[in-house]
Amino acid sequence: MNKQDVFKKELDYISDEDIKESLKFLIDKIPDYFFSIPAASTGKYHPMYAQGDGGLVRHTKAAIRMAYELFGIYKFPKRVKDLIIMALLLHDSVKKGEEENKYTLFDHPLVACSFIKKYKDELKISNDDILFVCDCIASHMGRFNTSEFSDVILPLPKTPEQKFVHMCDYLASRKVININFDEDNNIVD
Repeated sequence: MNKQDVFKKELDYISDEDIKESLKFLIDKIPDYFFSIPAASTGKYHPMYAQGDGGLVRHTKAAIRMAYELFGIYKFPKRVKDLIIMALLLHDSVKKGEEENKYTLFDHPLVACSFIKKYKDELKISNDDILFVCDCIASHMGRFNTSEFSDVILPLPKTPEQKFVHMCDYLASRKVININFDEDNNIVD
């Protein structure tokens, strides 16, 4: 499987070549399990399309599509839009850790940031861009930033961009929103 091919349409949304090349590099580093697991093990917090084999990929594509559609209302600069797409594509990339754990790691947003920063010298984007992406990822859980099973307190989204990333992830996890992945004008070719 070519991991980049899975996200071909989403990569095509990005106009900045350095961001696109950096994201392609990181996609190739995403653990293999990401491409086959459901978005959530219980199905409690995600719609049917995000369940089963490949559910996490479909959830990720849905979050990016939410952003793509909402960019018509939220007038972010083009580079910021590209970085938001990068953050959304990577937000759950190591949901079970870099080495697959049995369960989702509550602190997976922080693990994803460490994962990205580990490759900072190989990316074609600035440290400021990396920090921007990581801040969006770290706060993507929004008000769901604590857990009875963890002592970690995740950061809350503060900037408009961080709040936007959280909103797109949140919308992609709502059971009342269904996405038809077979439509030509939708996410999957």
